[in-house]
Amino acid sequence: MPPSEERKSPAAGGGVQSLERAFVLLEHMADAGGEIGLSELANDSGLPLPTIHRLMRTLVASGYVRQQSNRRYALGPRLIRLGEAAARPLTTWARPHLARLVDVTGETANMALLDGDEVVYVAQVPSRHSMRMITEVGKRVPPHTAAVGKALLSQRPDAEVRAMLVRTGMPALTERTVTSPDAFLAELETVRADGWAVDDNEQEIGVRCLAVSVPDSPTPAAISVSGPAGRLTEDSTDKIVPLLREVARDLSASLNAHRPD
Repeated sequence: MPPSEERKSPAAGGGVQSLERAFVLLEHMADAGGEIGLSELANDSGLPLPTIHRLMRTLVASGYVRQQSNRRYALGPRLIRLGEAAARPLTTWARPHLARLVDVTGETANMALLDGDEVVYVAQVPSRHSMRMITEVGKRVPPHTAAVGKALLSQRPDAEVRAMLVRTGMPALTERTVTSPDAFLAELETVRADGWAVDDNEQEIGVRCLAVSVPDSPTPAAISVSGPAGRLTEDSTDKIVPLLREVARDLSASLNAHRPD
């Protein structure tokens, strides 16, 4: 079931309904790229407009949402501090699993999340080779250019992905970057069928990357192995992808072990 459908029953679990509904609205705003109108929120969330008005006024007053001059609502700056603080434990839990990937493959291992319309790298363990792929933690890239982005977007409905691609404009970072929405959505079908994604010189010439999503992650996440295309060859894919899947399952178990009951 798509995430948007799962969020249509905010009272589930016996929590505080207004708090749960507020988070539903924030998540729908994030899915829409960080900015959205009230009618869109009502359609996406299934909540009545008076309820949305009341919750949005509270979120605006708290600084977690801001109202634009065009009357649309955008995620507010106070969320940045919360996001940065939430990413730090993820890095701690992810590093041993990423280190295992490096030990076995010899290449750099990464973990990334989807933040609005961008992929953000939140953890990395670098290769020990002198020639290696380094992506700074905190770096943001368009999701259509990265294997982790493809792995993450493969978990989203096509209509949502297409809307994101329209917003980003699909800039070409190399001559190998896919810049057609139709071609990209066709590639996502392959990712869904195969269970893994590849960036073949699409973000940076000479660099190849393999990625899988982390199943049942508390927040959608993906891990990858990246390195020079001369070492991370097509022949190595059959060995690396099963390892990526195994490590992703172990990382999921670690992340979920820290979730409250």
